[in-house]
Amino acid sequence: MTDPRCLLIVEDDPHLAETLASAFARRGHAVHTAPREEMAITLARRLRPSHAIVDLKLAEGSGLGVVKALAALDPPPAIVVLTGFAAVATAVEAIKLGATQYLAKPATVREIEAAFAHRAGMAMPEIETPQVGVKAQEWELIQRTLAETGFNVSETARRLGMHRRTLARKLAARKAAGEDLGGMIDFED
Repeated sequence: MTDPRCLLIVEDDPHLAETLASAFARRGHAVHTAPREEMAITLARRLRPSHAIVDLKLAEGSGLGVVKALAALDPPPAIVVLTGFAAVATAVEAIKLGATQYLAKPATVREIEAAFAHRAGMAMPEIETPQVGVKAQEWELIQRTLAETGFNVSETARRLGMHRRTLARKLAARKAAGEDLGGMIDFED
């Protein structure tokens, strides 16, 4: 049986995990933390939490893998995904896998509580959240697609539906602005 106040926090930043754990413990939750995907899934299956806060980008594993495992529980917990890399594509993926809400870091305890309340059918109060610009979202999509293609510029451009030279110009502009492209991009492919 699920404890209605059991909260699992999946966060690899120990300071943030402790801050969230303390804040939610003061609000009456039985809080458990896990810094890695494997540990989080093991804890979730044992504890069957009613609520979960999941960092999308974990040093060891994937927050999306945790969301998928949590959503498979019966009953599934309310899941709020936190990330410092907010993008529409990852938000959609997290929601498809079973997340209740998706919040950009830094999210306050009040914002997280509001996201949980929204799942419970209560009205979600208006909260000011930082807007992530289109250019930042585009850059995250470019980076993710580059990684998926093994940093092949031509294939990345094809998948993104843009001309290869357009992508090369965007990458060159980022490099000129001091962005570290990791030295893995071949502009001649």
